Amino acid sequence: MSSERAPLSAEAMLASSADAVIGIDGELRVTFWNPAAERMFGWSADEVLGGELPIIPPELRPEHGAVLQQVRAGTPLTIFSRRLRRDGTALDVRVSTGCVHDDQGGHNGWVLVLYPREKEVQAQASAMERARLVRRLTDVVADINADLSLKSVLDRIISSLTELTGADAGGFVLLEEDRVRLVSLTHLSDELYGFSASLETSLFGELLRSGKSVLLANSDTRSLEDLIWADLPGLHTIALCVSNAQGRPYGALYALYSRRKVGHVELELLELLASHAGVAIGNAMAYEELKLQRAREQAVADSSADGIAVLDINGKVRKWNRSAAELTGYTFEEMEGKHPPFPIPVAHGDPVKHKNEGGRWLEILMARIPSTDEWVVDFRDITAQKALEEEREFFLASTGHELRTPVTVIQGYAAMLSRKGERLGPDGRQEASEIILDRARALAKLVERLRLGSDVDSGEMTLDRVPFDLVELLGQSVAAFRPLAERQELVLDSQGPLCTVGDPLVTGMVMDQLLENALKFSPEGGHVRVRVDEDEDEDTLTIHVDDEGIGIDPGDEERIFERFFQSGERGDRRGYGGLGIGLYIVRQLVREQGGEVSAHRLTKGTRIRITVPRHRGEDTCLDVVLSETSVKEESEGVPSTRA
Repeated sequence: MSSERAPLSAEAMLASSADAVIGIDGELRVTFWNPAAERMFGWSADEVLGGELPIIPPELRPEHGAVLQQVRAGTPLTIFSRRLRRDGTALDVRVSTGCVHDDQGGHNGWVLVLYPREKEVQAQASAMERARLVRRLTDVVADINADLSLKSVLDRIISSLTELTGADAGGFVLLEEDRVRLVSLTHLSDELYGFSASLETSLFGELLRSGKSVLLANSDTRSLEDLIWADLPGLHTIALCVSNAQGRPYGALYALYSRRKVGHVELELLELLASHAGVAIGNAMAYEELKLQRAREQAVADSSADGIAVLDINGKVRKWNRSAAELTGYTFEEMEGKHPPFPIPVAHGDPVKHKNEGGRWLEILMARIPSTDEWVVDFRDITAQKALEEEREFFLASTGHELRTPVTVIQGYAAMLSRKGERLGPDGRQEASEIILDRARALAKLVERLRLGSDVDSGEMTLDRVPFDLVELLGQSVAAFRPLAERQELVLDSQGPLCTVGDPLVTGMVMDQLLENALKFSPEGGHVRVRVDEDEDEDTLTIHVDDEGIGIDPGDEERIFERFFQSGERGDRRGYGGLGIGLYIVRQLVREQGGEVSAHRLTKGTRIRITVPRHRGEDTCLDVVLSETSVKEESEGVPSTRA
């Protein structure tokens, strides 16, 4: 037998070391775990080899990773830290970390040598740990205060709770009069969120009654199974602390520990965190109230039909409500920091009226806010008002013109008859009288139309509703106007009977106005056609009045039914006369009878279409007898009384 012994291997020496020796590869997997490590931490080699190192507390993982990176860069490092045993208890250790290289000198992993710290070193490590926690608490407080959203603040507080105090779970309970509600949680089931309970029976209520700032409850002295916090497996200890905001208890911070007790360091940190949380919550509450107030102000501004802008001391836009964007076509994003797209009036002076690029008229007022040196500008759309003013001016001018012409003629011929009537002879006096009568009829017709427009506006008209033959009425209207259509051809294309329900006298007045317009605007030799169509599906009758006149401008199809409006350039219409209220009266009278009227552009001329309800049962239609009376009234210059 040889007396020479085999050389000792490095692995055998490490296995025999009294200190815990652990090897991990570049993927952070355990590759070596000596017997001393088994004795120190309680895990066997078979349990840890090939897996992640289990002894690092969650809150110290960033520290562990930083050490590995520094060692890999070429500097071995020894630190004092804390590691976990298999039973969940913590062990203060000294950790020496070195880099393991392969045959080519490349990085191949790390070797960790751990051993318990001596008592004098433990005191130093405790001071260092406190300093680290204070620094971390400072960072946490800064992070909490970086957000002014109340929910985010609460979530950040709870998120930092487990890191600072080593708690396994946590929650924030809000005080709501005589109840408490869970409003934020971590490492607990989301189903618990919003849980509400009586303050009287809660730990929070017990804490408030005690007058203390911290309460500690554990399963050694009382049952915790009936609490919602029992959702944490192995719940052993609950530590809670009051969080005051704006001078009153706002809620409580709960730290939950599984299968272990809590030391005074954790309680001190919990109390400090609760104190800082109260300040952060107070700031967030003030911000939420300010945000709510601003939202109310913005809602009021946005609900206003007026455009509202707030300008800074330099006249540049700071606020711009929804109506401001609609009236100007510029959004707040486009206007912020710029001058308004309209002239600014003198503060507290007369309003300025301005027509913008889109053709809209604005009335602009401005007032100063003394406390902020800002300016509030209020502007409203007065386009319709301006249009009405212009139409009224045109109406007055047209009415003056329409009245002046017959009055001048009547006045002239009456004066002539008065001064030299005897010298005119019978024929001369007859001619003058006929001219005066003709102008008087025109004047009476104008006055009657103005009166009818007034009645329509005031709603004082009383209409009958009887069945009558619409075709017969149209025939009488066409017959009455044929003597006036010497230069045009007036045709009725429909045959009756077709029965409708309404006021035959008012319907006759409507047709008179439409036929008068059609003949007035149609050229010599033009055609004016009237017809009635049946719509079986809608159960209606539709009247069409087509002319070959000057037509209406694009876009004026609705506007011609407005008061005082005449399509086209006014100079083009002056030769035809009129006040611009005829079609307005037509629409009101048709609608009063349950119908509708619309205008349509033709290739040559205009079509007016009236839809009226159809009456089934033509045998009940009344005979229409109004043409002779109306023609007689027209011929004698007597105003019609149909409406």
